[in-house]
Amino acid sequence: MIPEPNFPANPDEFVGRQPQIESFRRLVQQGLTVRRTISTAVLGDWGIGKSSLLLKLATICSESNYRMLPVFLSISKELGNYLNFAENLLDRLGMTLIAEGDLTTRLRGEVQNWKLTRVNVGGLTLDRERPQFFLSSGTALLRHALSDAWTKFLRPANLQGAVFFLDDLHNLTGPSPQDVALVLRDQFQSFGIDGINYSVCFSAPTDYFGNIRHLAEPAVRFYSKFYLTTFTLEEITQYVKTVFGADRSKSEGISHWLYEKTLGHPYFLAFICRQLATHVPDSPAESPEHQWPIIFEELGKEKFRTDLAHATEKELGLLHSLATSDNDEVSPGQFGSRFQPEYFRRLTERGLLVRTGRGRYKLYHPLFKLFLQGLKP
Repeated sequence: MIPEPNFPANPDEFVGRQPQIESFRRLVQQGLTVRRTISTAVLGDWGIGKSSLLLKLATICSESNYRMLPVFLSISKELGNYLNFAENLLDRLGMTLIAEGDLTTRLRGEVQNWKLTRVNVGGLTLDRERPQFFLSSGTALLRHALSDAWTKFLRPANLQGAVFFLDDLHNLTGPSPQDVALVLRDQFQSFGIDGINYSVCFSAPTDYFGNIRHLAEPAVRFYSKFYLTTFTLEEITQYVKTVFGADRSKSEGISHWLYEKTLGHPYFLAFICRQLATHVPDSPAESPEHQWPIIFEELGKEKFRTDLAHATEKELGLLHSLATSDNDEVSPGQFGSRFQPEYFRRLTERGLLVRTGRGRYKLYHPLFKLFLQGLKP
């Protein structure tokens, strides 16, 4: 296979994350026993493989021994409020049900009609001046429609439940992230109480729950959490064998080289392997260091220059100062009045800096640091 770093991995070609996969299987199996599946959160930094894992877990739900309906929705910032989210989620549920192989022709036709007409929530005043409206109305819409779908479609099709995979949940902010976390928790907890086996599996940045106030702690405890980090050397070796089909001796050699370059970061691993497979299709696993200058130049064009496209002159100055610093981690106080804490916050929000502790930051990857060092200040 030829990796594509800008897209999630094909579930059939998925490599690694076995502890998370096995934990998810146990949660689903336990849910079938008690008829209430625990919701999960897949947390990690940019490019670490959250979307790929969600897609892999979705395929597991469809296995014959589970028969859970996987409903996948990618959440963009353009989605906006909770009411739009609810409407899009129901659309996705309808399309997933229509594609379900075991649904009878009659049920498939009823789903199509249900998808078009939706469920009449009733009694809602469209006061669009109040942000909280979009939470209350979206919640009511999902409560009625998902309960209706359970009775009309999932149970007649002998489905054991549904898992709603929400990729990039942090893009759905509503009035505040705390409101979204609490509403989802209350929504799906109530389904479990009513004997409806629905659960959520979402992805978000590592610090997603860290931004939730004390009042929302019940929402934090509601989810079983999978924290994704970089690949181990063993996972990189498995990845190399999947991509190149190399024998053991060759795969171990290139795996160590890839680990030194990427530190196991899945995005950079996929990017470099794609370039090797493209530039040296006959023997990509041999002498990869000879190809490194070309690969690094392409990485700068495709990734790092895009990272810097919207950076201000002051932000570029800060990034260059971090790249040329003797310390991997720095604090705003080290720069005096040259760079205000606001610059650190903005660059962290854009994923160019990583907050390692209270008032401590570092560049998001050593390869980015190497690229910055080659730029003129």
